[in-house]
Amino acid sequence: MYRQANTLQYDNDERLLLHRISCADRDAFERLFLDYHKRLVRFLCHVIRRDEELEEVINDTFLIVWQRAGDFRGASRVSTWIFGIAYRCALKAIRRSTIRSRAAALVLQHGAPIVEDTARKTEDRQLLDLGLSRLPPKQRLVFALAYCMDYSCEEIAAIVECPVNSVRSRMFHARRKLRTIITAAAVPQRVVVSGEHHAQPASLVRL
Repeated sequence: MYRQANTLQYDNDERLLLHRISCADRDAFERLFLDYHKRLVRFLCHVIRRDEELEEVINDTFLIVWQRAGDFRGASRVSTWIFGIAYRCALKAIRRSTIRSRAAALVLQHGAPIVEDTARKTEDRQLLDLGLSRLPPKQRLVFALAYCMDYSCEEIAAIVECPVNSVRSRMFHARRKLRTIITAAAVPQRVVVSGEHHAQPASLVRL
């Protein structure tokens, strides 16, 4: 009960900030930006690989918040509204990135292969990044909202503006594809140390 009351109070405070932003209050905008920047980075870093693109999506998101704060009608929580904007901006960025990657591949197909920086802190993160990068954009974003941001299916449905059953379907197919991708990627990466085989961690395989 206390957590619910605290959440409602927090949302009311954010609604007040949006109202002030709709009146061109820059101090309110700066406060909302600081409140949400880290949360958006946490969400987007799992679906957008390049730091400059990530910051571009965040900037696009907040530009829309600044321009459309007066359009917020309170039908959902403020966080749902903001993450919905970020979701749509991320979709556009992923599509742009896909187009650029395909164009680069065409240019370099007879030359040196494209080399990407795959360094990660852990092998599990490498495999998860690989799996997510190969998912369709909508599945990738839904998966990140659920597993990286802990949103419920109902909350995700409000963010992405689709039925709850569609969210569950995307989650099902995303998990199945990730399991296949990660399993296939882990097997060839076995290494021999002192005559023994060591496989990649299995924690991500059991999605």
